[in-house]
Amino acid sequence: MKRQLRALAAAGLLLGSSLVAVALGGNASADTQICEQYGSTVIQSRYVVQNNRWGTTAQQCINVTGSGFEITTLNGSSPTNGAPTAYPSVFFGCHYTNCSPGTNLPIQVSQISSATSSISYRYVSGATYNASYDIWLDPSPKRDGVNQMEIMIWLNRQGPIQPIGSVVGTTNLAGRTWEVWRGSNGSNNVISYVAPSAISSLNFSVLDFINDVRNRGAITNSWYLTSIQAGFEPWQGGVGLAVTSFSASVNGGGGNPTTPPPTTPPPGNAACAVKYTANSWNNGFTADVQITNTGSSAINGWTLTYSLPSGQQVTNAWNATVSQSGSTVTARNTGHNGSVAPGGTASFGYQGTLSGSYSSPTSFSLNGATCSRN
Repeated sequence: MKRQLRALAAAGLLLGSSLVAVALGGNASADTQICEQYGSTVIQSRYVVQNNRWGTTAQQCINVTGSGFEITTLNGSSPTNGAPTAYPSVFFGCHYTNCSPGTNLPIQVSQISSATSSISYRYVSGATYNASYDIWLDPSPKRDGVNQMEIMIWLNRQGPIQPIGSVVGTTNLAGRTWEVWRGSNGSNNVISYVAPSAISSLNFSVLDFINDVRNRGAITNSWYLTSIQAGFEPWQGGVGLAVTSFSASVNGGGGNPTTPPPTTPPPGNAACAVKYTANSWNNGFTADVQITNTGSSAINGWTLTYSLPSGQQVTNAWNATVSQSGSTVTARNTGHNGSVAPGGTASFGYQGTLSGSYSSPTSFSLNGATCSRN
């Protein structure tokens, strides 16, 4: 699974005794080499640097400095039509139970007054990789496991690789134009911003990208920012790639001073209709939900939200990731049904418990757009 920093790394368990200068935890005051699969160390008493070799059994080592890291050994390779070998990176926040010292993350998006970061990279030739900056969000203040929303900023793409999903348009953020991709990897939804040419350094507002994703209907202000990370996804080669500097700051202050989401869906979010078919008994019910794309453009990744009447609680679901907070239900596509062509449909279902008389929900919203009822 993508970017797996296992609990064993946080607990300081080694997977091999022949590796040299392995660091797990602590603070890197001088150059420190990490070769352990999920090894990590702290820099500047503020950020965590992780080796995070999740996609290969071959050895990978990074040399950690006081301001970043460099890939020094990379023996693995992966086909360019699949996942990368690793995500060596530096992060602020919480990632698979490993939290950076003194972090104020997770923090609810509505409570962020500013979130800024800067990153500098050193690139190499003759390798296949991306230089990516990740922003992770979840409906809950999650400190472990997979978050439900991943924002990827591709500052450099080398070789025949591409983001998850498909292109849904372009946007202007951080003073630049980005190609926007949207999709799902089966575990979480992903929106990627791809630079048309390599960017070696960037000083920007993380909140601008979060707000753009929110305005696309993928998250709401009630979600939580859990971590921000910068590093490399290598497929083939990559020795010498380096993050030479990294900084991040997230400030609270109450109230996200941004414009509300648009009343019309952004590009890529087609009009929709929902058919809701239920079967109930004295203390339970099942529901089948069918989403139809009634627009003229494809839907690439969807999130359906609606409210269940009082006394209904979802217990298990199929063909979607379904969560419930109070009366609000949020259903997100899985890997196989995230793209819906014009006139096409996507379906999912779930079972729930029932207290009192049964009634069906009356209104639905898909990626921020109100759906009609079939």
